[in-house]
Amino acid sequence: MTPHSPATRSAPRHTPLDADEMARSELAFSPLVTEHLLASGRFRVTAETPDMVELFQRVARRVGDALGRPVVSYANGRDIVITFPSM
Repeated sequence: MTPHSPATRSAPRHTPLDADEMARSELAFSPLVTEHLLASGRFRVTAETPDMVELFQRVARRVGDALGRPVVSYANGRDIVITFPSM
């Protein structure tokens, strides 16, 4: 078997989450994001696809609702940051 060089490998393809996976992911990530926000004031994750950005924006809304305070999310096309707004 001949090893392939990185240049000849195809990039992995991303399959978008279905509605059930999105809902389960939102529920699963919310406690983690809440914990990080309370500990450090922000949560950062790589979200390279539109559905991942959407997922973490939904998580940010859920966390804000759970904490009873505003939470904002910023996406730059690769990363998303969830934090408390500056006053």
